[in-house]
Amino acid sequence: MLGAAQFNGTPSDVFEARLRHAVDLWKGGVAPWFVVTGGKQPGDRTTEGATAKAWAIAHGIPPDRILGEFQGRNTLESLEGVAAIFRSHHLATAVFVSDETHMLRVLRMATDLGISAFGSPTRTSPSDQDPARRQKAMLHELAGLATYFVGIGRLIDDTSNTAP
Repeated sequence: MLGAAQFNGTPSDVFEARLRHAVDLWKGGVAPWFVVTGGKQPGDRTTEGATAKAWAIAHGIPPDRILGEFQGRNTLESLEGVAAIFRSHHLATAVFVSDETHMLRVLRMATDLGISAFGSPTRTSPSDQDPARRQKAMLHELAGLATYFVGIGRLIDDTSNTAP
């Protein structure tokens, strides 16, 4: 479950929609683990991951079934943290929860990090239901995906120029 804005431990409307969907999936038996992500932004008192964990526990997820990444300040950093958690727990497959507009980037990055990634977009996210917010989110995601691909291109170039 990808993080989003939180305010002193209270999830934003977008974050809460993601959490509700992820809890419903977990309770439906979709996955044996509930994974939360997200670090702190400047000025935050707590992390997105800690907010998600507390919310999930309050909504019936057993604490011993929650794995957490609490450092990532953006999608790639969070997914890199998830990939490390997966390696340490010998996990390879995940169902990712985020907004519809965010899902393509999430799945691409997770796949590139070696995770067999499936998506379950939150259909109730305010950022997807409001046309103005959706348009802004789509532009953000297109820019994020383009930036990611440029970064991947640099990594490939750097790797190909390395002496054996």
